[in-house]
Amino acid sequence: MISRKNYYSKVEFLTCDEGLCVQCMHIGAYDDEPATVQLMHEFMKQEGYELDITDKRLHHEIYLSDARKVAPEKLKTVIWHPIKVKDG
Repeated sequence: MISRKNYYSKVEFLTCDEGLCVQCMHIGAYDDEPATVQLMHEFMKQEGYELDITDKRLHHEIYLSDARKVAPEKLKTVIWHPIKVKDG
């Protein structure tokens, strides 16, 4: 059994000031996330933005459900993609 001290020893706390982003709450299996991401990208294009993922601005996911305890169709994940105003 892993002790709590060792279990949490690799945890990092980070502050991210990602700037302008589009985010969405995905509810469902992780394998179904691409469809949600596609809807996010369609929304940002309709609103005049474009994707801005770089080595400094990253895709983020926050897992709100414990996949060991929640059925795949009920998993909750917040997905963030950095965006910028569309050029031109």
